[in-house]
Amino acid sequence: MGIRVAVVGASGYAGGELLRLIAGHPEFDLVAATAHRQAGQPVAAVHPQLVGLDLVLAPTEPAALADADLVFLALPHGESAALAASLPENVRLVDLGADHRLTDAAAWTRYYGGTHAGPWTYGLPELPGQRAAIADSTRVAATGCYAVATILALAPLLAAGVAAPDDVVVVAASGTSGAGRAAKPHLLGSEVMGDLSPYKVGAHQHVPEIKQASGARSLSFTPVLAPMPRGILSTVTTVPTGPGVDPRAVLAEAYAEAAFVHVLPEGAWPHTAATLGSNSCHLQATVDVDSGRLIVVSAIDNLGKGAAGQAVQCANLMLGLPEATGLPVYGVAP
Repeated sequence: MGIRVAVVGASGYAGGELLRLIAGHPEFDLVAATAHRQAGQPVAAVHPQLVGLDLVLAPTEPAALADADLVFLALPHGESAALAASLPENVRLVDLGADHRLTDAAAWTRYYGGTHAGPWTYGLPELPGQRAAIADSTRVAATGCYAVATILALAPLLAAGVAAPDDVVVVAASGTSGAGRAAKPHLLGSEVMGDLSPYKVGAHQHVPEIKQASGARSLSFTPVLAPMPRGILSTVTTVPTGPGVDPRAVLAEAYAEAAFVHVLPEGAWPHTAATLGSNSCHLQATVDVDSGRLIVVSAIDNLGKGAAGQAVQCANLMLGLPEATGLPVYGVAP
């Protein structure tokens, strides 16, 4: 028997993607998948793409997770902490929600409300020192989807001192799966098709996470809902700290050894379809010829590197496995 893993919140989009990745993982055995309203349903009845995965969704209770070595928590924001507190310390946990990402309790209250549950190790392996920190942890908070697309584009420039941390502007478009699977009128196909719409302008909950992980001090962030099921395209601009900055070279050096972050050849620009189904992030950078601002464009699959893939990547490190085990590097096309 391999490493026993369980998925809490398996009926959602991120939960379904976790089940797909776990089913193809050479070292993982799926011993439990839980849900709330969908408890009692076969997995394939909720996720038709997983026909053949012979498992019934169990109620979300600690007893259902008793046989797991590692548990993925794919619950809505604010719901992971209570369940995590009820599980033994020897069970490794990866939380895909926001409950344990922030170190600043005041920022949690401002953007999410309620009581701050306290920080866990931040689950972005490509940040300096984070691979070792994740490997040494039993509790890891995986990133937000917009956050990882933006942090990977921005953090190396700030760390190298070539970009100003106090003037960062981000406009990022996301597919509808980023809003979850719950039925909402504004996410209906007839509402989304042929439309782009901004939301949570000036007050998106990923702002403090991006600032915390990237080193930005001031961030203007505009998220946009795009008429596609999955994917994020994030455009990040900031001011250079001096003349002659080559942002692409800085990114290429920072990610030279990163299996899942690809700085594209000169002249090639990221697009979401190229990352579909993968755990990869595609990056490109330039200097604006008019304003002189540094521009970095980042593309990910929001359910891959932005959620389930990132969580599996962290789990691999926590369990002493090669980081890329069971994870697709390449996208699916067309």
